[in-house]
Amino acid sequence: MQITLAPTFAGTPEGDEAAAIIRRCVHCGFCLASCPTYRVTGNELDSPRGRIYLVKQMLESGAAGPDTQYHLDRCLGCRACETTCPSGVEYHRLADIGRHWLESRVTRATADSFRRRMLLRLLRNGRLFSLATMAGRLARPFVPALVASIPSRGNTWRPNWATAERWLVLEGCVQPALAPSINAAAARILGACGVGLTPIGGCCGAVSWHMGETEAALDDIRRLVDLCMEQLAQGARGIVYTATGCGATVAEFGKLLAHDPAYAERAAHVSAKAVDIATLINDKLEQLLPMFAPPSDPRLAFQVPCSLQHGLRQWPALESLLTRLGYLLLPVQDADQCCGSAGTYSILQPQIARQLRDEKLKHLMAGQPPVIATANIGCLSHLRTGASVPVRHWIELLAERLAPQQAAG
Repeated sequence: MQITLAPTFAGTPEGDEAAAIIRRCVHCGFCLASCPTYRVTGNELDSPRGRIYLVKQMLESGAAGPDTQYHLDRCLGCRACETTCPSGVEYHRLADIGRHWLESRVTRATADSFRRRMLLRLLRNGRLFSLATMAGRLARPFVPALVASIPSRGNTWRPNWATAERWLVLEGCVQPALAPSINAAAARILGACGVGLTPIGGCCGAVSWHMGETEAALDDIRRLVDLCMEQLAQGARGIVYTATGCGATVAEFGKLLAHDPAYAERAAHVSAKAVDIATLINDKLEQLLPMFAPPSDPRLAFQVPCSLQHGLRQWPALESLLTRLGYLLLPVQDADQCCGSAGTYSILQPQIARQLRDEKLKHLMAGQPPVIATANIGCLSHLRTGASVPVRHWIELLAERLAPQQAAG
Protein backbone atom coordinates (compact mmCIF):
# COMPACT_ATOMS: atom_id res chain seq x y z
CA MET A 1 0.00 0.00 0.00
CA GLN A 2 1.60 3.28 -1.12
CA ILE A 3 1.50 6.44 0.98
CA THR A 4 2.74 10.02 0.70
CA LEU A 5 2.99 11.71 4.08
CA ALA A 6 1.56 15.17 4.63
CA PRO A 7 4.11 17.85 5.67
CA THR A 8 2.87 17.54 9.27
CA PHE A 9 4.20 13.96 9.45
CA ALA A 10 6.98 13.89 6.85
CA GLY A 11 10.42 13.40 8.37
CA THR A 12 9.13 12.64 11.89
CA PRO A 13 9.98 9.33 13.62
CA GLU A 14 6.28 8.51 14.06
CA GLY A 15 5.45 9.42 10.46
CA ASP A 16 8.30 7.35 9.04
CA GLU A 17 7.40 4.36 11.21
CA ALA A 18 3.72 4.58 10.27
CA ALA A 19 4.51 4.85 6.57
CA ALA A 20 6.77 1.78 6.72
CA ILE A 21 4.01 -0.22 8.43
CA ILE A 22 1.37 0.85 5.91
CA ARG A 23 3.61 -0.08 2.96
CA ARG A 24 3.79 -3.65 4.23
CA CYS A 25 0.00 -4.08 3.99
CA VAL A 26 -1.03 -5.92 0.78
CA HIS A 27 -4.84 -5.62 1.21
CA CYS A 28 -5.16 -9.43 1.55
CA GLY A 29 -7.94 -9.27 4.17
CA PHE A 30 -6.69 -12.20 6.26
CA CYS A 31 -6.99 -9.92 9.28
CA LEU A 32 -10.76 -9.55 8.93
CA ALA A 33 -11.58 -13.10 10.06
CA SER A 34 -9.31 -12.81 13.10
CA CYS A 35 -10.58 -9.39 14.25
CA PRO A 36 -13.08 -9.58 17.14
CA THR A 37 -14.73 -6.21 16.47
CA TYR A 38 -15.23 -6.96 12.78
CA ARG A 39 -16.81 -10.28 13.70
CA VAL A 40 -19.25 -8.43 15.98
CA THR A 41 -20.12 -5.41 13.83
CA GLY A 42 -19.45 -6.59 10.25
CA ASN A 43 -18.19 -3.06 9.48
CA GLU A 44 -14.84 -3.06 7.67
CA LEU A 45 -13.92 0.22 9.37
CA ASP A 46 -13.94 -1.86 12.57
CA SER A 47 -11.31 -4.19 11.08
CA PRO A 48 -7.52 -3.76 10.96
CA ARG A 49 -7.60 -3.20 7.19
CA GLY A 50 -10.29 -0.55 7.56
CA ARG A 51 -8.45 1.22 10.35
CA ILE A 52 -5.23 1.13 8.34
CA TYR A 53 -7.06 3.00 5.56
CA LEU A 54 -8.36 5.55 8.06
CA VAL A 55 -4.89 6.20 9.51
CA LYS A 56 -3.43 6.33 5.99
CA GLN A 57 -5.95 9.03 5.00
CA MET A 58 -5.09 10.96 8.14
CA LEU A 59 -1.34 10.76 7.50
CA GLU A 60 -1.75 11.84 3.88
CA SER A 61 -4.16 14.70 4.53
CA GLY A 62 -2.83 15.86 7.91
CA ALA A 63 -6.41 15.99 9.17
CA ALA A 64 -8.92 13.63 10.75
CA GLY A 65 -12.18 13.82 12.60
CA PRO A 66 -14.35 12.03 15.14
CA ASP A 67 -15.16 9.13 12.75
CA THR A 68 -11.51 8.03 12.63
CA GLN A 69 -11.26 8.33 16.40
CA TYR A 70 -14.51 6.40 16.85
CA HIS A 71 -13.28 3.36 14.93
CA LEU A 72 -9.82 3.42 16.53
CA ASP A 73 -11.48 3.58 19.95
CA ARG A 74 -13.38 0.39 19.09
CA CYS A 75 -10.13 -1.52 18.48
CA LEU A 76 -9.34 -3.89 21.35
CA GLY A 77 -5.61 -3.88 20.70
CA CYS A 78 -5.67 -7.69 20.91
CA ARG A 79 -3.16 -8.06 18.03
CA ALA A 80 -4.83 -11.21 16.68
CA CYS A 81 -4.49 -9.62 13.24
CA GLU A 82 -0.70 -9.60 13.61
CA THR A 83 -0.64 -13.31 14.33
CA THR A 84 -2.53 -14.06 11.10
CA CYS A 85 -0.95 -11.38 8.88
CA PRO A 86 1.29 -12.99 6.21
CA SER A 87 3.11 -9.69 5.60
CA GLY A 88 4.18 -8.98 9.18
CA VAL A 89 2.24 -5.71 9.52
CA GLU A 90 2.77 -4.29 13.03
CA TYR A 91 -0.78 -3.02 13.22
CA HIS A 92 -0.70 -2.20 16.95
CA ARG A 93 2.10 0.32 16.44
CA LEU A 94 0.16 2.02 13.64
CA ALA A 95 -3.00 2.13 15.76
CA ASP A 96 -1.02 3.63 18.66
CA ILE A 97 0.46 6.34 16.44
CA GLY A 98 -2.99 7.17 15.12
CA ARG A 99 -4.56 7.28 18.58
CA HIS A 100 -1.83 9.47 20.01
CA TRP A 101 -2.06 11.99 17.17
CA LEU A 102 -5.87 12.11 17.36
CA GLU A 103 -5.98 12.46 21.15
CA SER A 104 -4.11 15.75 21.05
CA ARG A 105 -6.01 17.20 18.08
CA VAL A 106 -9.61 15.95 18.06
CA THR A 107 -11.89 17.22 20.81
CA ARG A 108 -13.94 14.54 22.53
CA ALA A 109 -17.44 14.98 23.90
CA THR A 110 -17.33 16.41 27.41
CA ALA A 111 -18.76 13.31 29.10
CA ASP A 112 -16.37 10.97 27.26
CA SER A 113 -13.38 13.15 28.02
CA PHE A 114 -14.30 13.36 31.71
CA ARG A 115 -14.77 9.59 32.00
CA ARG A 116 -11.40 8.88 30.40
CA ARG A 117 -9.60 11.38 32.64
CA MET A 118 -11.18 9.87 35.74
CA LEU A 119 -10.23 6.36 34.61
CA LEU A 120 -6.63 7.37 34.08
CA ARG A 121 -6.44 9.06 37.45
CA LEU A 122 -8.02 6.08 39.23
CA LEU A 123 -6.17 3.23 37.52
CA ARG A 124 -2.71 4.81 37.58
CA ASN A 125 -2.93 5.56 41.30
CA GLY A 126 -2.69 2.28 43.21
CA ARG A 127 -3.63 3.83 46.55
CA LEU A 128 -6.69 5.58 45.13
CA PHE A 129 -7.79 2.41 43.32
CA SER A 130 -7.38 0.38 46.52
CA LEU A 131 -9.63 2.82 48.39
CA ALA A 132 -12.24 2.62 45.62
CA THR A 133 -12.08 -1.18 45.68
CA MET A 134 -12.44 -1.22 49.45
CA ALA A 135 -15.55 0.94 49.14
CA GLY A 136 -16.87 -1.50 46.56
CA ARG A 137 -16.38 -4.43 48.92
CA LEU A 138 -18.23 -2.59 51.68
CA ALA A 139 -21.08 -1.91 49.26
CA ARG A 140 -21.31 -5.55 48.13
CA PRO A 141 -24.25 -6.50 50.45
CA PHE A 142 -26.25 -3.49 49.27
CA VAL A 143 -25.53 -3.37 45.52
CA PRO A 144 -24.26 -6.86 44.61
CA ALA A 145 -24.80 -6.43 40.86
CA LEU A 146 -22.74 -3.24 40.77
CA VAL A 147 -19.69 -4.78 42.43
CA ALA A 148 -20.03 -8.37 41.27
CA SER A 149 -16.57 -8.29 39.70
CA ILE A 150 -14.81 -7.24 42.92
CA PRO A 151 -13.66 -10.37 44.78
CA SER A 152 -13.15 -10.69 48.50
CA ARG A 153 -9.66 -9.60 49.46
CA GLY A 154 -7.12 -12.39 49.06
CA ASN A 155 -3.84 -13.17 50.75
CA THR A 156 -1.19 -10.54 51.23
CA TRP A 157 2.50 -11.37 51.47
CA ARG A 158 5.82 -9.99 52.57
CA PRO A 159 9.03 -10.17 50.59
CA ASN A 160 11.54 -12.77 51.74
CA TRP A 161 14.91 -11.02 51.85
CA ALA A 162 16.88 -14.01 53.21
CA THR A 163 17.28 -15.83 49.89
CA ALA A 164 20.26 -16.44 47.68
CA GLU A 165 18.27 -15.74 44.54
CA ARG A 166 16.12 -12.59 44.41
CA TRP A 167 13.76 -11.44 41.67
CA LEU A 168 11.58 -8.38 41.30
CA VAL A 169 7.86 -8.89 40.80
CA LEU A 170 5.65 -6.27 39.15
CA GLU A 171 2.65 -5.37 41.31
CA GLY A 172 0.74 -3.58 38.56
CA CYS A 173 -1.99 -0.96 38.95
CA VAL A 174 -5.08 -2.93 39.93
CA GLN A 175 -3.85 -6.39 40.88
CA PRO A 176 -2.76 -5.53 44.45
CA ALA A 177 -6.31 -4.38 45.19
CA LEU A 178 -8.31 -6.88 43.14
CA ALA A 179 -6.24 -10.03 43.59
CA PRO A 180 -3.23 -9.80 45.93
CA SER A 181 -3.49 -13.59 46.19
CA ILE A 182 -1.86 -13.91 42.75
CA ASN A 183 1.56 -12.53 43.71
CA ALA A 184 1.21 -14.16 47.13
CA ALA A 185 0.83 -17.52 45.37
CA ALA A 186 3.88 -16.83 43.20
CA ALA A 187 5.90 -15.91 46.29
CA ARG A 188 4.90 -19.12 48.11
CA ILE A 189 5.83 -21.37 45.21
CA LEU A 190 9.15 -19.69 44.45
CA GLY A 191 9.94 -19.42 48.16
CA ALA A 192 9.68 -23.21 48.36
CA CYS A 193 12.68 -23.50 46.03
CA GLY A 194 14.73 -20.69 47.55
CA VAL A 195 13.73 -17.78 45.36
CA GLY A 196 12.62 -14.51 46.97
CA LEU A 197 10.42 -11.88 45.34
CA THR A 198 10.70 -8.13 45.88
CA PRO A 199 7.58 -6.17 44.82
CA ILE A 200 7.97 -3.25 42.42
CA GLY A 201 5.02 -0.87 42.42
CA GLY A 202 3.91 1.59 39.79
CA CYS A 203 2.09 1.52 36.47
CA CYS A 204 3.81 -0.01 33.43
CA GLY A 205 2.25 2.68 31.23
CA ALA A 206 -0.16 0.40 29.37
CA VAL A 207 -3.36 2.14 30.52
CA SER A 208 -2.24 5.60 29.38
CA TRP A 209 -0.53 4.36 26.24
CA HIS A 210 -3.55 2.55 24.84
CA MET A 211 -5.79 5.52 25.62
CA GLY A 212 -3.55 7.79 23.56
CA GLU A 213 -2.03 9.66 26.51
CA THR A 214 1.55 9.43 25.27
CA GLU A 215 3.39 11.65 27.74
CA ALA A 216 1.65 10.20 30.79
CA ALA A 217 2.52 6.70 29.57
CA LEU A 218 6.17 7.53 28.94
CA ASP A 219 6.43 9.13 32.39
CA ASP A 220 5.10 5.92 33.95
CA ILE A 221 7.53 3.82 31.93
CA ARG A 222 10.54 5.97 32.88
CA ARG A 223 9.55 5.80 36.55
CA LEU A 224 9.29 2.00 36.43
CA VAL A 225 12.57 1.69 34.53
CA ASP A 226 14.31 3.74 37.24
CA LEU A 227 12.88 1.54 40.01
CA CYS A 228 13.85 -1.67 38.25
CA MET A 229 17.37 -0.50 37.37
CA GLU A 230 18.01 0.49 40.97
CA GLN A 231 17.04 -2.98 42.23
CA LEU A 232 18.88 -4.79 39.44
CA ALA A 233 22.01 -2.88 40.40
CA GLN A 234 21.55 -4.19 43.96
CA GLY A 235 21.60 -7.82 42.88
CA ALA A 236 18.12 -8.75 41.67
CA ARG A 237 18.37 -11.44 38.99
CA GLY A 238 15.54 -10.12 36.85
CA ILE A 239 11.92 -9.03 36.73
CA VAL A 240 8.97 -11.41 36.81
CA TYR A 241 5.37 -10.54 36.00
CA THR A 242 2.17 -12.42 36.80
CA ALA A 243 -0.05 -10.29 34.55
CA THR A 244 0.66 -10.87 30.87
CA GLY A 245 -0.92 -7.50 30.02
CA CYS A 246 1.88 -5.79 31.92
CA GLY A 247 4.41 -8.19 30.44
CA ALA A 248 3.49 -7.39 26.85
CA THR A 249 4.00 -3.67 27.55
CA VAL A 250 7.28 -4.13 29.44
CA ALA A 251 8.55 -6.19 26.50
CA GLU A 252 8.22 -3.05 24.35
CA PHE A 253 9.90 -0.56 26.70
CA GLY A 254 13.01 -0.52 24.52
CA LYS A 255 10.96 0.38 21.43
CA LEU A 256 8.79 2.94 23.16
CA LEU A 257 11.78 4.84 24.54
CA ALA A 258 14.09 4.21 21.58
CA HIS A 259 14.21 7.95 20.77
CA ASP A 260 14.95 9.01 24.35
CA PRO A 261 18.76 9.19 24.67
CA ALA A 262 18.62 9.15 28.46
CA TYR A 263 16.44 6.03 28.66
CA ALA A 264 16.76 4.03 25.43
CA GLU A 265 19.48 1.69 26.67
CA ARG A 266 18.08 1.38 30.20
CA ALA A 267 14.58 0.64 28.92
CA ALA A 268 15.86 -2.04 26.56
CA HIS A 269 17.77 -3.62 29.45
CA VAL A 270 14.63 -3.76 31.61
CA SER A 271 12.70 -5.35 28.72
CA ALA A 272 15.41 -7.98 28.33
CA LYS A 273 15.38 -8.81 32.05
CA ALA A 274 11.60 -9.32 32.30
CA VAL A 275 10.08 -12.82 32.14
CA ASP A 276 6.66 -14.36 32.71
CA ILE A 277 6.13 -16.25 35.97
CA ALA A 278 5.68 -19.41 33.87
CA THR A 279 9.27 -19.11 32.61
CA LEU A 280 10.64 -18.95 36.14
CA ILE A 281 8.46 -21.85 37.32
CA ASN A 282 9.57 -23.91 34.33
CA ASP A 283 13.24 -23.21 35.11
CA LYS A 284 12.71 -24.54 38.64
CA LEU A 285 10.31 -27.32 37.66
CA GLU A 286 12.46 -30.37 38.46
CA GLN A 287 12.96 -29.04 41.98
CA LEU A 288 9.31 -28.06 42.41
CA LEU A 289 7.47 -31.06 40.95
CA PRO A 290 7.90 -33.34 44.00
CA MET A 291 6.40 -30.61 46.23
CA PHE A 292 3.01 -30.55 44.48
CA ALA A 293 0.11 -32.81 45.32
CA PRO A 294 -1.88 -34.04 42.30
CA PRO A 295 -4.78 -31.75 41.32
CA SER A 296 -8.07 -32.84 42.88
CA ASP A 297 -9.66 -32.46 39.44
CA PRO A 298 -7.18 -32.12 36.58
CA ARG A 299 -9.70 -30.69 34.08
CA LEU A 300 -9.01 -27.07 33.25
CA ALA A 301 -10.46 -24.60 30.75
CA PHE A 302 -7.56 -22.27 30.04
CA GLN A 303 -8.30 -18.84 28.63
CA VAL A 304 -5.22 -17.63 26.77
CA PRO A 305 -4.94 -13.84 27.19
CA CYS A 306 -4.34 -11.92 23.96
CA SER A 307 -1.28 -10.34 25.56
CA LEU A 308 0.22 -13.82 26.01
CA GLN A 309 -0.95 -15.22 22.69
CA HIS A 310 -0.52 -12.34 20.25
CA GLY A 311 1.68 -9.89 22.17
CA LEU A 312 4.29 -12.09 23.86
CA ARG A 313 3.53 -15.19 21.74
CA GLN A 314 4.44 -17.51 24.60
CA TRP A 315 1.21 -19.46 25.05
CA PRO A 316 2.55 -22.87 23.85
CA ALA A 317 5.18 -22.84 26.61
CA LEU A 318 2.57 -22.12 29.30
CA GLU A 319 0.14 -24.74 28.01
CA SER A 320 2.99 -27.27 27.94
CA LEU A 321 3.91 -26.32 31.51
CA LEU A 322 0.31 -26.77 32.72
CA THR A 323 0.22 -30.21 31.12
CA ARG A 324 3.47 -31.20 32.85
CA LEU A 325 1.96 -29.98 36.11
CA GLY A 326 -0.82 -32.55 35.74
CA TYR A 327 -3.66 -30.52 34.26
CA LEU A 328 -5.90 -31.74 31.46
CA LEU A 329 -6.52 -28.75 29.20
CA LEU A 330 -9.99 -28.97 27.75
CA PRO A 331 -10.43 -27.92 24.09
CA VAL A 332 -11.72 -24.36 23.65
CA GLN A 333 -13.27 -23.25 20.38
CA ASP A 334 -11.97 -19.95 18.93
CA ALA A 335 -9.26 -19.83 21.60
CA ASP A 336 -7.52 -17.08 19.61
CA GLN A 337 -10.41 -14.65 20.10
CA CYS A 338 -10.36 -11.83 22.68
CA CYS A 339 -12.52 -12.05 25.82
CA GLY A 340 -13.36 -8.33 25.57
CA SER A 341 -11.44 -7.10 28.60
CA ALA A 342 -8.54 -5.30 26.87
CA GLY A 343 -7.56 -2.98 29.72
CA THR A 344 -10.14 -0.19 29.93
CA TYR A 345 -12.07 -1.46 26.91
CA SER A 346 -14.69 -3.29 28.99
CA ILE A 347 -15.50 0.06 30.65
CA LEU A 348 -15.30 2.32 27.60
CA GLN A 349 -16.93 -0.08 25.12
CA PRO A 350 -19.21 -2.17 27.36
CA GLN A 351 -21.62 -3.47 24.71
CA ILE A 352 -18.96 -5.07 22.47
CA ALA A 353 -17.01 -6.20 25.54
CA ARG A 354 -20.04 -8.06 26.94
CA GLN A 355 -20.73 -9.76 23.61
CA LEU A 356 -17.15 -10.97 23.39
CA ARG A 357 -17.14 -12.07 27.04
CA ASP A 358 -20.34 -14.09 26.65
CA GLU A 359 -19.06 -15.77 23.49
CA LYS A 360 -15.75 -16.59 25.17
CA LEU A 361 -17.46 -18.01 28.25
CA LYS A 362 -19.73 -20.17 26.09
CA HIS A 363 -16.68 -21.78 24.51
CA LEU A 364 -14.79 -22.06 27.81
CA MET A 365 -17.76 -23.74 29.50
CA ALA A 366 -18.46 -26.20 26.66
CA GLY A 367 -16.40 -28.91 28.35
CA GLN A 368 -18.05 -28.29 31.75
CA PRO A 369 -14.80 -27.46 33.57
CA PRO A 370 -14.74 -27.08 37.37
CA VAL A 371 -12.67 -23.91 36.99
CA ILE A 372 -11.48 -21.47 34.34
CA ALA A 373 -7.82 -20.43 34.52
CA THR A 374 -6.11 -17.46 32.92
CA ALA A 375 -2.84 -15.54 33.19
CA ASN A 376 -3.94 -11.91 33.29
CA ILE A 377 -5.81 -9.89 35.91
CA GLY A 378 -7.85 -7.96 33.33
CA CYS A 379 -9.20 -11.12 31.69
CA LEU A 380 -9.82 -12.69 35.10
CA SER A 381 -11.86 -9.73 36.37
CA HIS A 382 -13.85 -9.41 33.14
CA LEU A 383 -14.69 -13.11 32.78
CA ARG A 384 -15.61 -13.35 36.44
CA THR A 385 -18.53 -10.94 35.90
CA GLY A 386 -20.34 -13.50 33.75
CA ALA A 387 -18.90 -16.89 34.71
CA SER A 388 -20.85 -19.61 36.51
CA VAL A 389 -17.66 -21.32 37.76
CA PRO A 390 -14.61 -19.83 39.53
CA VAL A 391 -12.13 -17.89 37.37
CA ARG A 392 -8.60 -18.05 38.79
CA HIS A 393 -5.04 -17.26 37.87
CA TRP A 394 -3.27 -20.54 37.16
CA ILE A 395 -0.52 -19.73 39.68
CA GLU A 396 -3.14 -19.63 42.46
CA LEU A 397 -4.35 -23.11 41.56
CA LEU A 398 -0.78 -24.38 41.61
CA ALA A 399 0.02 -22.79 44.98
CA GLU A 400 -2.94 -24.60 46.55
CA ARG A 401 -1.27 -27.89 45.65
CA LEU A 402 1.88 -27.17 47.69
CA ALA A 403 2.33 -29.38 50.71
CA PRO A 404 1.60 -27.33 53.88
CA GLN A 405 5.20 -27.45 55.10
CA GLN A 406 6.43 -26.28 51.69
CA ALA A 407 3.91 -23.44 51.54
CA ALA A 408 4.90 -22.33 55.03
CA GLY A 409 8.55 -22.34 54.05
